Amino acid sequence: MALSSPSPGGRLPYNRDPRRNNDPYAAIRRNHRIKSPQVRVISPEGRQLGIMDTPKAIALALQFNLDLVEVAAAATPPVCRIMDFGKYVYEEQKKHAHNKPAGTKLKEIEFTVRIEKGDFNTKLRHAEEFLDHGNKVKLRLKFRGREMAHPEMGFDLMKKALEELSTMGHPDAEPKLTGKQINVMLSPLPANKRKPKLHVREHGQAPVEHGHAPEQPSAPPAAE
Repeated sequence: MALSSPSPGGRLPYNRDPRRNNDPYAAIRRNHRIKSPQVRVISPEGRQLGIMDTPKAIALALQFNLDLVEVAAAATPPVCRIMDFGKYVYEEQKKHAHNKPAGTKLKEIEFTVRIEKGDFNTKLRHAEEFLDHGNKVKLRLKFRGREMAHPEMGFDLMKKALEELSTMGHPDAEPKLTGKQINVMLSPLPANKRKPKLHVREHGQAPVEHGHAPEQPSAPPAAE
């Protein structure tokens, strides 16, 4: 069997500490969590080592500071691979970090009552872009000086902004006056219903679904 020698310092097999049981890879059985009395064992290099009693297979893996990981639980007996499970988790997390879309973020767009039409459209375009990326957008209007004497002007402008953005997102609630500001939160429409008016998508760019869940980790491969 071609197993490497144990490192002098030794490492703890992944998740040997029972307190670390909330990670997304916890569903993958390994070492003493494997319940079957016998397992079919695969070496780190992918070679079949045959059927062994599970305690013996675990001891073999731990002897080399590796883990016995169940990779095909439905098989009879279950198939387990000797591997560095911590390294596997690291590689999976790195892969998913590259593949998954950016998480939902909160973006803010700020208006003033006397904003020029060109600036107004520029801010709408930014809001459309943020919504198209699956982000929530907070519209904020700040009153300056005596503008507070006419809050209806602020509400009218926010209403206009919401109408212009209605093809990209919907307000979570009605615009609300708080102190010297009017705020309203927008959530993006489903990706297939968005129709930007001002934002131009780059070639090949697809809208990002709001709250898109990252991929779940899969079981380690049985053999390479």
